Amino acid sequence: MQLVERVYATSDHWPENERYGLIAQSRRAAVSIPANLAEGIGRGTPPERARFGQIAMGSLYELATLLELARRLGYLDEATFLKLDAALARLARRIHAYMDHWRQA
Repeated sequence: MQLVERVYATSDHWPENERYGLIAQSRRAAVSIPANLAEGIGRGTPPERARFGQIAMGSLYELATLLELARRLGYLDEATFLKLDAALARLARRIHAYMDHWRQA
């Protein structure tokens, strides 16, 4: 959830002409990460939890790509990009551990 808040705050400063493009897509990908984890938990079974963890990982990688694009386009400074990238890497490790746990359950 903290990552979603950071993406929203950061993308507020991107150009207005990206409102329905890169901003919306980045925010959707960010929101999709915790939303898919929650949906998997709501399904209740270990295989479903692992499957929705995998879907969340897809959204995480999508967000990483969009943030790299924002950096390349000059919308995201290097320091902010590196902080977000590090947060994505930490979250990816946590989601992988979560999926491994539910695959073995």
